[in-house]
Amino acid sequence: MKHQNYANHSKFVIGYHVITLLAILALLIGSIINVANSSKESLYSASLLVLVSFILLFMFYFLRAFALKAQDRAIRAEEKFRYYILTGKPMSNKLTIRQIIGLRFSSDEEFLVLVERAEKENLSEKEIKKAVKNWKADTYRV
Repeated sequence: MKHQNYANHSKFVIGYHVITLLAILALLIGSIINVANSSKESLYSASLLVLVSFILLFMFYFLRAFALKAQDRAIRAEEKFRYYILTGKPMSNKLTIRQIIGLRFSSDEEFLVLVERAEKENLSEKEIKKAVKNWKADTYRV
């Protein structure tokens, strides 16, 4: 595995993000065409295929959204705990979850400085990640 940094840290899974999405969209389009061309006798089964297509599309979205939400909660807990270990004080509630997520890639040496900067300058997650000099890889994310 190559060294993780800002340019390559996002996770893109071709099987999920491309192939599965394209297959669901093909099923949806095909099932809508099937409904449009169906006879009165086959309209019910054709409409069920449209319903299945929409269910799969919603599942595609929510499976990823729920996993990311759980991951975000874990990151928030980990980074607040890391802040507590380094300072002996709780982290400020002024930081947003997106800012905390950006901080997770910083080394312990630059973490406290970035926390302070993020709070004072209201840095975005992207700005925080770009400010990280010593990237701490996160290879166990969803």
